[in-house]
Amino acid sequence: MTIKSLLLNQNTSQLAAGMNGSHKNFPKDTPSALLRSSSLSRNILLFLILFLALILRVWGLDKVPVSLFGDEVDVGYHAYSLSKTGKDYTGHFLPLHLKSLADYKSPLYAYSIIPTVSVFGISPLGVRLPAALFGVLGIYLLYLLIKQAFKNNSLALLTAFVLTISPWHIHYSRWGFEGTLMLALFTAGLYFFLRSLEQGKWLVFSSIFFALTPLSYHSAKVFLPLTLVILALLYGKNVVKIQKKYLIISLIAFLIITIPFVFSTFFGGGTDRFSSTSVFNSKTASSEIGFDRLQDARIRDSKALFGAKGSILDRLFHNRMIYFTSQIINNYLGAFSTEFLFISGDPQPTHNVIGHGEFYKLEAIFIILGLVFLFLKIENIKIRLLLILWILTAPLPSILTKDGSSHASRLLFLLPPLIILTTLGIYHSYYLISKKTRKIFVVVLSLVYFLSFIFYQHNYWVHFPWDSQRWWHSGFKEAIESVVSESHKYNKVIISAAEEPPMIFFLGWSQFPPAEFQKKYPLVQENLDHFGKVSVLGNFSFPPIGLDKNLYELGSILPENSLYLAPAKEIKLDLIREPERVPSDLILIKVIKHPSGEPAFYLLAKNENKKAN
Repeated sequence: MTIKSLLLNQNTSQLAAGMNGSHKNFPKDTPSALLRSSSLSRNILLFLILFLALILRVWGLDKVPVSLFGDEVDVGYHAYSLSKTGKDYTGHFLPLHLKSLADYKSPLYAYSIIPTVSVFGISPLGVRLPAALFGVLGIYLLYLLIKQAFKNNSLALLTAFVLTISPWHIHYSRWGFEGTLMLALFTAGLYFFLRSLEQGKWLVFSSIFFALTPLSYHSAKVFLPLTLVILALLYGKNVVKIQKKYLIISLIAFLIITIPFVFSTFFGGGTDRFSSTSVFNSKTASSEIGFDRLQDARIRDSKALFGAKGSILDRLFHNRMIYFTSQIINNYLGAFSTEFLFISGDPQPTHNVIGHGEFYKLEAIFIILGLVFLFLKIENIKIRLLLILWILTAPLPSILTKDGSSHASRLLFLLPPLIILTTLGIYHSYYLISKKTRKIFVVVLSLVYFLSFIFYQHNYWVHFPWDSQRWWHSGFKEAIESVVSESHKYNKVIISAAEEPPMIFFLGWSQFPPAEFQKKYPLVQENLDHFGKVSVLGNFSFPPIGLDKNLYELGSILPENSLYLAPAKEIKLDLIREPERVPSDLILIKVIKHPSGEPAFYLLAKNENKKAN
């Protein structure tokens, strides 16, 4: 499979029709042999692309990322609970928002992984495999969308291939996150909508897929309504011409799905997530505004103190409206920055390979060229406007949130249209240059793409596991399994919260019976000396925060006959290299290591027969 074969694979109907007049100067030099066998070769190429996509997303899914991140364990335990009891783990029957220990989540991904969690348990394969499959499905759906919108099989194949090797898409297809499901549903909705303009029956399918999209991830709650408004403005006159029975069925299907979900969003806790991530929920806004006003005041009077009443001009230039407006604009522009798209990407190690852009650097050129060709080569104004408005509105779900300028999860709707621009740039560049230089173009482009891809894969498989191991919560599985296996020997087992709130890791990795947890939720809290109020589940205790004590104080404050799971960062010593530093009033039962060999957790017990050194 080569880029040249993707560029040349077209059929005669496309050459004759273009996009019903949507392409200027459509290439007419496709080899006749390829034209005669276009259908077969197209299907073979599509199969190879999807097979490659599957391999890139499923291979080593249990090894990289190195462990299930806390959110993955959470959604896995929800699915486990739903499969066993029909309720989420906090006891809500078939909920439209999942109440987690930290916040409320959109439910669809948890429901979708019930089969794999039932088969593979709460494991990387059980939680992540559906995301990988949704990723492959999304590639196929984008192929169909481009084929429908541009009436160009070659462009559709090229788009599918570029998305297949996209770092952004590969990464989000390899962990248990809702993003690939959201993109697949949205792309399906848009594809069937465009088809419905030719055959009205497809509008029913479009309405169902669009209605399901917000149930997948929070960003869609903002983006989908914007998209529906855009589609109404662009295609409203076309839609009203569809047979009434299809319009009525589509509307009913859409309302049946969305009304309960909208009600749950506004009255059932669905807005809690936005409240916690909103830029308006800034703890530093007042102090930053106050500091700016103080600077202005000190220019006039060097003795001015913090908190002093500013002048009218101070308040005019430094206030909450200006502050938050600036944050929102910066977030919006940051989403299109070269830093985010091509250089460093999302700085969170769970969202991106550290130091790698969301796109390959060479794609920056073709995105710009694609934008130019969109206006020069695509005559269908509605398709042109749809793509432009898709790009312009894609960052809107993210800009009102903290880190909104570089949050790859909340900016996922930006991925497909930029991929489309990339392929428009490649495709039309190929046909713009002379025939003599096309082979050189293909060879150079293929080589640069190949090297970029190999470099990314090297980083992903070699460096990323170690660089990101702490953020992927490696060691928790082994730590919880060790704690559970030893717990019957002790009256009390304390699991520290110094690394992360440990409750969900305990529930997920121990596969604690959901029905039993539901009966005890919310958990009883009791006072434990030196630990404050702890949540209690059997003989397990979960403090709200980590201890501010060193290793040599630990033995004196642990209860009698107790077991303590401590993150290595709480102990602040490397007991692998220096086991002799364990005090005599403690017993080091086990060291749990990160993949790098560094200590992740220490399992310690109180030595009842000894006092501290």
